[in-house]
Amino acid sequence: MDADIQDTLALGPLPAYRARVAKGVLAVDPSQQMAAERLQGLWARLRGYDPAPRPAANGGLLGRLLRRKPAEGANEDRPNGLYLVGEVGRGKSMLMDLFFAAADVKRKRRIHFHQFMQEAHRRIHAWKRANPDGVDPIPPLADAIAGEAALLCFDEFQVNDIADAMILGRLFQALFDRAVVVVATSNITPDDLFRGQPGRDAFLPFIALIKQKLDVLVIESGRDFRRQRLHGMPTWHVPVGGRAERALDAAFRELTGGAPPAPARLTVMGRSLEVPVAAEGVARFDFLELCGRPLGAGDYLAIATHFHTLVLDGIPRLSPDNYDEARRFIVLIDALYDHRVKLIASADARPDELYRRGEGARAFERTASRLEEMQSEDYLALPHLT
Repeated sequence: MDADIQDTLALGPLPAYRARVAKGVLAVDPSQQMAAERLQGLWARLRGYDPAPRPAANGGLLGRLLRRKPAEGANEDRPNGLYLVGEVGRGKSMLMDLFFAAADVKRKRRIHFHQFMQEAHRRIHAWKRANPDGVDPIPPLADAIAGEAALLCFDEFQVNDIADAMILGRLFQALFDRAVVVVATSNITPDDLFRGQPGRDAFLPFIALIKQKLDVLVIESGRDFRRQRLHGMPTWHVPVGGRAERALDAAFRELTGGAPPAPARLTVMGRSLEVPVAAEGVARFDFLELCGRPLGAGDYLAIATHFHTLVLDGIPRLSPDNYDEARRFIVLIDALYDHRVKLIASADARPDELYRRGEGARAFERTASRLEEMQSEDYLALPHLT
């Protein structure tokens, strides 16, 4: 990135956005411009924002007394956060990245919302083990989070888990009481969060809280920038090797906008599934990591619902000799296909030549057909289903 473009971050997200448009890095988009203006206003209000974190207290009587009320005046200078909502590929994450990079806040954190909730559950579990007398874990959890970050930026804010729904209202009220500012992106409006799920009535106060503490801004752009990146991009690279690996590296960079990759963790039926490389809704695995070990439909469903694109390295030829791997691969592709996940892969052969003969070859024909369809422009234009 040009140094002069990078330097505009010191002036806030709006100048940084305009510089990228001027250089042709981003296309002109009025809806994105409006969102950048709103983020600029929040950036200005947050310059030097550093509310004093509350001291961590133990779980005894003193701790309960210290946590009984929020620190006096804690919210006097806390501005409302921002909830950016729009369909997939509208540039929400890119805008939040500019805001986060520019934010003059000493304690700040940007994290995928699903990962944040996994961390919250782990910390609650650890607190309960250390405090078996039934002390409420939410206040100390909020103390810890607020001590780590006065600004929390959440990507892909959505609620699909009843366990998350049960703690969100109290946890976020406690964070707001501690003067934490939240910025979030989502493809779901607050009013539609957890819709149709059992127990939603008890979740409605959380929705009201979000609408009170965060300004909601809808990005109504007609462009899907993520799909534009996929347009014309080769999605199946043969054979496996250095050239294919470099092509997948380039595809990952393009689809994530150059965001730094990092490991991620999904929770599947109470256990962890490690994702070795992920960024901006794109996951990357080696074939053997996904299909060479005993994973099942639940694991593949978790991947398909949490990532809009999968980059998969090193699909081998399949046969009765590696039938277990082939069977898992079939289940994986079914999950990806059903949720319209985009697949960028390297393989030893074209889909219709991956499994040519022997037991299981006939069953693989349906998978090969799906793999061919998943490379089509029509499929690549479909929205991801979470």
